[in-house]
Amino acid sequence: MTTIPQTMTAIDFEAPGGPEVLKPFERPVPKPGAGEVLIQVAAAGVNRPDVMQRKGLYPSPPGAAAWPGLEVAGTVVTLGDGAEEALLGTRVCALVAGGGYAEYCAAPAGQCLPVPDALTMVEAAALPETLFTVWVNLFERGYAAPGDTVLVHGGTSGIGTMAIQLGTLFDLKVIVTAGSAAKCARALEIGAAHAIDYNTQDFVAEVERITGGAGVAVVLDMIGGDYLPRNLQCLAIEGRHVSIAMQRGAKAEIAIFDLMVRRLTLTGSTLRPRSVEFKTLVAEELHRTVWPHVEAGELKPVIDSTFPLADAAKAHARMESSEHVGKIVLTMESAG
Repeated sequence: MTTIPQTMTAIDFEAPGGPEVLKPFERPVPKPGAGEVLIQVAAAGVNRPDVMQRKGLYPSPPGAAAWPGLEVAGTVVTLGDGAEEALLGTRVCALVAGGGYAEYCAAPAGQCLPVPDALTMVEAAALPETLFTVWVNLFERGYAAPGDTVLVHGGTSGIGTMAIQLGTLFDLKVIVTAGSAAKCARALEIGAAHAIDYNTQDFVAEVERITGGAGVAVVLDMIGGDYLPRNLQCLAIEGRHVSIAMQRGAKAEIAIFDLMVRRLTLTGSTLRPRSVEFKTLVAEELHRTVWPHVEAGELKPVIDSTFPLADAAKAHARMESSEHVGKIVLTMESAG
């Protein structure tokens, strides 16, 4: 039986700032609440919202741990009231609302997915945040269906690479944008149908050329700002635009009449504040529809790099350099 300490190492910060503010702190080991499990963390994924939190722009929601970390993989060592006994001792990955950058992390049992033999713990830790996000926004809110052509910005990011891979599995034609010829080449290797270098090409003109003027069924956008009206130009009749971030700003000007004439849909979502009940439903759907591909080794996240937990500052610096392709992961000694 695992002996659980009273305290643990967690990565936190005393005041918002650059990557250098992230440091190891001693924190109490969380106690799982009703319906939760305690995970001894082997690895934790690094995501853009973690960077925003470190900058003071995206605090943890009420009830979540104050330090960053939205996804972990590890072993269940304790159960809260109501959590299934069968989970004890199992390897899981989990989507959490905060607290992943630590040796232990509490997670709602319904937001855990089993780690099959086909995945290492590092790979498992890199799945939940991007998998939940892409599934909810591209397939549920964007209604992407087999045979559709979709446009995904940030094609070599964690979100972008997951969108390419899920699109390949579910018969989508995925067009991506990326910031260099090398990144475009990498996106094509991962499975994108087309990759557009936004620094040397007009993505609106390229989408028109690629689709023969028909446009795409869905745009998955994390850029916002002045990209929004340009994205709408890329949409087919009755196309759907899904916003998941706003790296170039929170405001945009659009032509409403064009929206009406072409019957376009604008939608978007944030995942972190959603209820445990909603995330549990998503996890159940992923377990039914996507997990068989994970178990068969057909879906693995693209791993850019790993850093020891104590080097979280270096991991954030890597993410902010925008040189990465795929996911960045923090590891503990037990990570496989």
